[in-house]
Amino acid sequence: MGAEYGRSGSSESKLSRWLRRRAKDVPGADEGRLALLLAVAAAKLPIAPAAYPAGYRCSCERVGCPTPARHPVSFAWQTQSTTDRAQIERWAQGQPEANFITATGMVHDVLDVPLEAGREALERLLAEGVDVGPVAESGGVGDQARMLFFTATRGTPEDEDEWWPCELDCHPETMDEHPGLRWHCRGSYVLVPPARLPGDHAVTWVRGPEHALPDPLTLLESLTDACARHGAGDAHAVAWPLGR
Repeated sequence: MGAEYGRSGSSESKLSRWLRRRAKDVPGADEGRLALLLAVAAAKLPIAPAAYPAGYRCSCERVGCPTPARHPVSFAWQTQSTTDRAQIERWAQGQPEANFITATGMVHDVLDVPLEAGREALERLLAEGVDVGPVAESGGVGDQARMLFFTATRGTPEDEDEWWPCELDCHPETMDEHPGLRWHCRGSYVLVPPARLPGDHAVTWVRGPEHALPDPLTLLESLTDACARHGAGDAHAVAWPLGR
């Protein structure tokens, strides 16, 4: 699967080795964590700080937080999201426990499916020689265990009418009605590795961000078929942003 981050025995790309050396120069920042965040930024995926686990609770201290450790810390996360290395280094140094989200719909989208369906689809796509982009696994229990396929976005500033925000399709309170495929586009976000979740779960790379972003339509049929085979409800549902 090429260079895999967080996987034992995998080889590092030249980019990730350079970023790892760069991370050593930032005092107070975890070297491996910062290198992974800088790799996301180098792939032009904008990121911003997010909440993190405080035991089995969320660092936001909201009583009954519905998405602990899965949401941004600022309401201005869309404008705050950046690929600027200096800013990311400051965040990593100043917020050593923070997770990070990436804002979708500007440079990239994310197709988000149940973990087992995603693993099946990924194996099939690679066997067929399809150019699959970055892929991450998000741990959890039941429907919280997901696989995230990073793709090029279907909307650009030049075709504003083609964009649609995820909240028009689904809302957090209806998440259980959409256990199948969730398409994160404009107005959405997902956690990026490395991220920690309550219950000793994590978000990790299966295929790192050095892989080129594919058109989402080249993956969509395999993903929806795998969701249907795994009984994941409406495989074509476009659901709410993770963490909202």
